[in-house]
Amino acid sequence: MQKPLLGRALSFVAMSVVSGLALAFVIVAWRPELLQRAAATRMLPVAPPPPSPAGERAAEGPGRISYADAVDRAAPAVVNIFTARLVTEQIPPSGFDQLFGDSFFPRYRRRIERTLGSGVIVDEDGHIVTNYHVIANADAIRVQLADGRVADAMIVGRDPDTDLAVLKINLKNLPVMPLGRSDRLRVGDVVLAIGDPLGLSQTVTHGIVSATGRQQLGVATLEDFIQTDAPINFGNSGGALVDTNGDLVGINTAIVAKNLGVEGIGFAIPVNMVRGVVNEIIAKGRVIRGWIGIVPEDVTDEQAAQLGLVHGGVVIATLYLGSPAVQAGLRSGDLITQIDGTRAESAQEVMAHIASLMPGEVVRIKGLRGEASFTAKIRVIERPQSR
Repeated sequence: MQKPLLGRALSFVAMSVVSGLALAFVIVAWRPELLQRAAATRMLPVAPPPPSPAGERAAEGPGRISYADAVDRAAPAVVNIFTARLVTEQIPPSGFDQLFGDSFFPRYRRRIERTLGSGVIVDEDGHIVTNYHVIANADAIRVQLADGRVADAMIVGRDPDTDLAVLKINLKNLPVMPLGRSDRLRVGDVVLAIGDPLGLSQTVTHGIVSATGRQQLGVATLEDFIQTDAPINFGNSGGALVDTNGDLVGINTAIVAKNLGVEGIGFAIPVNMVRGVVNEIIAKGRVIRGWIGIVPEDVTDEQAAQLGLVHGGVVIATLYLGSPAVQAGLRSGDLITQIDGTRAESAQEVMAHIASLMPGEVVRIKGLRGEASFTAKIRVIERPQSR
């Protein structure tokens, strides 16, 4: 009796298999995309591993490059700066006013003009370095930290000659930006720009050092800029340019020809210059520089050839009345060939050399007036403070 029962069981299984295969064939024939979807599902890549625990370097792993550690070190000390000033302006007369003669009695209105910028906390006492043009003419200055704290800021000192200013806030437990060495920068080094463009806090862009020692840009009287292609946008002025260690190497200051569609040309004041200016402002409230009262300009090689010189030089374009240069007999049009025994290569170098002297020192200038040579000894005085 067992054999017929076993045979019926095997027959049932066989019929079930055949029926299942037949049903599958019908389904695939009717919906072939189901077979493609199943095949695609089997080919999906393995899910990536979960993120590394906090504290591990983000750059670990083959082919991965990250500057997260540098940003973590530097960004907390970058602040957002809001300024406001009261502006009084005349209201243009309307046709109705002119009809009734009210244009003889001009009307005025007052409005609050606001600007945005960035700054960098440089010590635990709350000193912040930023650009002079960010806070120029401001009636009120407010600073917002990366951690959300807000404080009113006072101006410790300004230095329009380098477009730098120092502010101070009264808050405790402040993050401080580590200062690097801008004289060690090389063209091609990776740098990060950290600031608050358009009021967007803690924005980081990156690029490379495109050039160093850029001068004669017309941004400031004394220039020695780092050029970078790291994007610097409106509101970034006064923010930090840091290296891949997170050390400050410059203060972002300017972009060139943005309105002409030029991209990738930005400038930062090197930290070595920043360090000296900040130290003097904190100690003395201002930066003391030498001055003799000349405005030099560069002379091209073609212009120099007409004067019988092999190379270009520096000409005195303007003198300030009553200045030491006038008292020493210098005139507009004099060509400076040497200053303190060194060849005058550019107007910027002449200005920088004189500025480096202390009041009371004597600067020796050699030059040409027409075809005649001359020598002048000029006693340096303190450069007048511009506001």
